[in-house]
Amino acid sequence: MTDARSTGKRRRGGGSRSQRRRDRRNLGKDSGNAAKQAVPDPARQAPPVAGEEHVLDETGHFNVHDAPIDLSHYTVEAWIAFGFFWVLAIDIFYQFFTRYVLNDSASWTEEIARYFLICVVFVGIAASVRTNRHIHVDLVYRFLPRSAGRAMSTLVDLIRIMFFAYAVVLTWQMMQKMGNYKMTIVDLPMNSVYAVCAFGFACAAARSVQVAVEHWRRGYSVLERPEIAIEKAL
Repeated sequence: MTDARSTGKRRRGGGSRSQRRRDRRNLGKDSGNAAKQAVPDPARQAPPVAGEEHVLDETGHFNVHDAPIDLSHYTVEAWIAFGFFWVLAIDIFYQFFTRYVLNDSASWTEEIARYFLICVVFVGIAASVRTNRHIHVDLVYRFLPRSAGRAMSTLVDLIRIMFFAYAVVLTWQMMQKMGNYKMTIVDLPMNSVYAVCAFGFACAAARSVQVAVEHWRRGYSVLERPEIAIEKAL
């Protein structure tokens, strides 16, 4: 009796151990299948849409790249205005330094800053003409036929060319009247400032001719299709 009971216990114990082994195997298989399902398969994933940039890659790391810097669309006038701007910034910084640090403000800095600001504005006019960044009123063109809108846009281009060309003539006449007139504080001729203004108007007139020819060849201007300016800005 004792041997039979002990044998039965061994069998029942052995059966429970084998059952536990099978359960562990099944549990391992289920865990492996769940892990395989959790890991995305690159071959089964949908291909990315053209032009779409994914911030996270397949491994979960950030995949952000800076756009390349393109300076080719900046004109010569834009770089000249940029140089005037930095000279203006240095002049204003020196003015604050002498006034609040040294308690002895340099009086000439205010006058020079005013004239450099004029140079930035008048040279920047030409850069804005080339990129069509001046203020435009395009509401009327939405209610005009295409032929009438094209004619009015061409008229606007011609008026702009004549305006800047006439501004060059007026500035030159003003320089003749100024003669050897000096600045108030700095011993420099005022004609140097007017010369920069004349240069800006001349460049703006030349850029206006360039933009008018481009509009004529393309068949429309930014007034007729203002969305092209938004697309270029983006």
